[in-house]
Amino acid sequence: MGFFSGQLANVVEWQETREDIIFYKWNNDEIKKGSRLIIRPGQDAVFMYNGKTEGIFQEEGSYDIESDIIPFLSSLQGFRFGFNSGLRAEVLFINTKEFVMKWGTRQAVNLPHPSLPGGMPIRANGTFQFKVGDYQKLIDKVAGVKKQFTTEEVRERVASMLDQLLLQWIVREGKDMFNLSANASEISRGIMKDLDEEIEKIGLSMTGFQINSVTYPEEVQNMINKVAGQNMVGDMDRYQQMAMIDAMTGGTQGGNVAADMASMQMGMMMGQQMVDRMSRQSNSMPPTQSSGGEQSVPNFCPNCGQKTNGANFCANCGQKLI
Repeated sequence: MGFFSGQLANVVEWQETREDIIFYKWNNDEIKKGSRLIIRPGQDAVFMYNGKTEGIFQEEGSYDIESDIIPFLSSLQGFRFGFNSGLRAEVLFINTKEFVMKWGTRQAVNLPHPSLPGGMPIRANGTFQFKVGDYQKLIDKVAGVKKQFTTEEVRERVASMLDQLLLQWIVREGKDMFNLSANASEISRGIMKDLDEEIEKIGLSMTGFQINSVTYPEEVQNMINKVAGQNMVGDMDRYQQMAMIDAMTGGTQGGNVAADMASMQMGMMMGQQMVDRMSRQSNSMPPTQSSGGEQSVPNFCPNCGQKTNGANFCANCGQKLI
């Protein structure tokens, strides 16, 4: 960090060693004559005097404060260092890089579903990016009371809003709750817009927001995986049949009661299928000749044994057959 060595210090700088610091406020009793300002890559320096912003310096390099900096300060252009007096001022060093942070829902987010009174609980995680956007707002809202500001403080601010925003944008977009990953980009854009409006209040700007994964309850995830594996997406009747078969064969982990119910339903379904099959077979059989009153022609003549071929009289002996 920047420092003066007692009253003879002559370097105003921020030797940044932590990646999570957004700004660092250098202050000391006085900036002495002959002091230098050092701005490193990725830093901007804001001179403040009596709590007011006097000038912003963005070019990296080493500057003589008396000759290179003070002439450009708004209300200190005529300032001259005395023999024993210095300049009582503060310098705010701002990290200009883009910060990348991870996020995750703090609690399960319950998505409304007509079949689930309490909703479908999901969890999600991803990343977001931000940077400093408005120096004056950052000074007015944060730097005025803090010596430094870290990314963890921003993460906490974002996390406090994310659960509600995730629910809001999934419901607003009306997306399939079982296929949220496919619609993550649209949902992310909406969340990023709302988050940007919030952190803009303290001088920050959202530059990106991503949903990396959505996690469902284990039983729901198992159902989704099974449906995908069986290539039965959209065919719930077939899935239910397979689920009942699994229950009968011990393939499910739902407990004895669930297995018994599934077995009973499967048995009833199989019985109904057998009845339907027998009914179809019965309807498809050709009609048989009625036995009421009409006699059928014998295959062979009772007199000579000649094959009758369905005739009323034997072709060999003339015997009447019916």
